[in-house]
Amino acid sequence: MISAVAEMYGIHPQTLRLYEREGLLKPSRTEGNTRLYTDEDLQRLEFILNLARDLGVNISGIAIILQMRERMEEMQRQIQDFVKYLQEEVMSRANAANDPSRGAIVPIGRPFAPVPLARKKQNP
Repeated sequence: MISAVAEMYGIHPQTLRLYEREGLLKPSRTEGNTRLYTDEDLQRLEFILNLARDLGVNISGIAIILQMRERMEEMQRQIQDFVKYLQEEVMSRANAANDPSRGAIVPIGRPFAPVPLARKKQNP
């Protein structure tokens, strides 16, 4: 509840309402419209308070930082998904049939045969 959270962090309930109005916090609500803060909401609030109190960042700056942080987290998830996909693909290809060329990441054509270099004629 808003009063408990405000007391816990030593801030005024209006500050929490402001953060919510600005879209920095999004607590869930009961049917009676009471705000309920999850552990994730509280971690986000701690981050916001750290930016505001310790670093002197204003509300607009906090909003930008939070957006950038969310984008970075989404990119990190996408990278992890991509790496997982690559690992699975490599493993499935490596385990493919008895023909090693079918498990190759790059298709294997005919065996490589070096082309002999032309020799210079030596003068007598």
